[in-house]
Amino acid sequence: MAVYVDQPIFPFGRMMMCHLWADSLEELLAMADRIGVQRKWIQGHPTLSFGKHRDASWVHFDIAKGKRALALAAGALETDRYGASYFDAKQRGRTAMVERIEEIRRSAGRAIDGILTPGASPVADARLDGPLQDEESGRDEVLEAALYAHQHSDEEA
Repeated sequence: MAVYVDQPIFPFGRMMMCHLWADSLEELLAMADRIGVQRKWIQGHPTLSFGKHRDASWVHFDIAKGKRALALAAGALETDRYGASYFDAKQRGRTAMVERIEEIRRSAGRAIDGILTPGASPVADARLDGPLQDEESGRDEVLEAALYAHQHSDEEA
């Protein structure tokens, strides 16, 4: 069992945000408490979340870079930019998305689970942190699919 954080690529005001999620609700809440994130900001939980946050497609917190650093220091595992989408796709049984993300990671020479090793090569990191586009269309279809999955709740399930 583990707690995860992804790359901080989501702007919110002047901050860059990322996701914090875990294999279990207990681990997620324990980490939130440990790093000082109020439980009321949990998203995607049917009873703990409030308002529009209840509609998130998976249970997680959006956290700022400073809280991300605290989570990593407290033992959270860092994932690549597709970590959250990969986790959500696996939970929902979206095999095609899981396989596509794994293929992108394999072609970049990375672990298929997306866990980043501390001190990994900056060149390898850049290949996953920059835009990953389909060579023919120029579109980043995996990122578009991942963002769609993140933005939409169980309406497709």
